[in-house]
Amino acid sequence: MLKIDRRIRKSQEALKKAVIELMLEKDFDQITIQDIADRADVSRRTLYLHYTDKFDLLDKLIEEHISNIREICESSDDAAGYTEMGLVWFEYFETHSMFFSVLLGSKGSVFFRGRFLEFFLGELEKDNSLSGGSDKDSANIRNVDIQFLGSAIVGVVEWWFKNGQPLPPDVMAQRIGNLLERNLEAR
Repeated sequence: MLKIDRRIRKSQEALKKAVIELMLEKDFDQITIQDIADRADVSRRTLYLHYTDKFDLLDKLIEEHISNIREICESSDDAAGYTEMGLVWFEYFETHSMFFSVLLGSKGSVFFRGRFLEFFLGELEKDNSLSGGSDKDSANIRNVDIQFLGSAIVGVVEWWFKNGQPLPPDVMAQRIGNLLERNLEAR
């Protein structure tokens, strides 16, 4: 039983790696199921055992990374500040740089950017320092603040990958932390 589970995991990992490698070379729309199967050194049948199509494969890969980041955030110390959280994020991004480079770079996916932004907006929603009043205007102002900060974070991460990660994760985390704290203090 364990051997079968290991083979399944190995096949799925090979397929995920293959689709990311292929996205480095060409647009996702140009990638065929056969391309993915060949690169992963599995049969098309194996791919279809695990995924309905290439879109399902990409969706599951995206969901896996978003879920991993969410788990990291949930398991971190509640007292962690923006710099500490930023360090956790940027270390994860660096560890999985091929995935993030492809999906945030020029050959990236608009769908992924939306999911990535949604993740950060959700994390910012949890932040009590962004709380507004109970009236409609206060709630809308809070939503503008969350939208601004989430979009800024995603934009900075995109910049980081598009420019070849010119600064180490700790410097990026420090800058993001400082910018977030400065913007929140100004409220």
